[in-house]
Amino acid sequence: MTASELFEGRLIMAPMTRGTDLPFRRLAREWGAEVCVGEMAYAHKVVSGQRGELALLRRHEDERVFGVQLAGKRPEVLAEAARIAADRGADFVDINLGCPIDDAVRRGFGAALLRRASRVAELVEAMKRAVSIPVTIKLRTGWSSEKPTFLKVARAACEAGVDAITLHARSRNQRYRRAADWSAVAQLVEAVEVPVIGNGDVFDWRDARARLERSGCAAVMVGRWALAKPWIFRSYAEERDIEPDAEERLAILRRYVELCRETFGDDELGRRRTRRFLGFHQDFFYRYRRDAGVDAVNSVDPRDWGAPPENELESWLCRADAGAVDALCDWLVDGREPLAPPPPERPSRAFKVKAYG
Repeated sequence: MTASELFEGRLIMAPMTRGTDLPFRRLAREWGAEVCVGEMAYAHKVVSGQRGELALLRRHEDERVFGVQLAGKRPEVLAEAARIAADRGADFVDINLGCPIDDAVRRGFGAALLRRASRVAELVEAMKRAVSIPVTIKLRTGWSSEKPTFLKVARAACEAGVDAITLHARSRNQRYRRAADWSAVAQLVEAVEVPVIGNGDVFDWRDARARLERSGCAAVMVGRWALAKPWIFRSYAEERDIEPDAEERLAILRRYVELCRETFGDDELGRRRTRRFLGFHQDFFYRYRRDAGVDAVNSVDPRDWGAPPENELESWLCRADAGAVDALCDWLVDGREPLAPPPPERPSRAFKVKAYG
């Protein structure tokens, strides 16, 4: 399939480390996600056959369209990793040009390549020679907002044959601390002939539809708010609000645990992994509030959005502190009697992530 056939008009699940694990992608698929991208994999570890990295390329038969995102800086290594991904069933391969974390940048991967347009062209060209499936790139606007480089990098990639481009409309230095600048997405649409996918600050289905129309992009990508609201994909497809109550949200958590159990096993090691992943995802699940309204995005802290919890269960689900998460894991993963957690003693981990990026 061509890039246009894969992406046109769709709401795409963004690649996120730990976030787009296989069980969660399956959960998103059950809620209507048509295109998902796996967790970023280091190309050199894929090529060397490291088991943990190869696991990031694993696709489930339920997934309709699955992409593999690779991080690297050497053309021959990325080309071989792309070939391995294609052989394992990927529908497309993506080069990460936006990851802001220090480990990736120190290696010359991710956002470090925003300052090396010619190297990006070499990477794309090598991967295009290696595989017949579409090759895409995902980039940010630049290293800093003062010196945007996305147009230069995008044009170089297009000359090398890239099939589609995703733009996360923030710079590397902005991380997630500033609002996404969707005017940059519109600029990119005008500058290139390949499909452009816009990414950044997609809070609900209305956001996605509005971004699609106003920017002229081919598709929209959603990240953190798909983790908080996996039903966003069904809302987008059906153009309607879905506001699950506490019991319905609990059922979603139970289903996620079931999918983890199928993936990781139900032995002691599998349960430990499920607890870790459920703890990670609760840092996002807890952000959802009923009746948030279209103006909620202007609030400083997402925990203030929408209606307060209606009952004890909802109060529990609206927490991501250690006590609440441990109690939730004891109940849903280990099968113990549900015991309401003690009052939180410290700020939630999700708030720290938001505050410090």
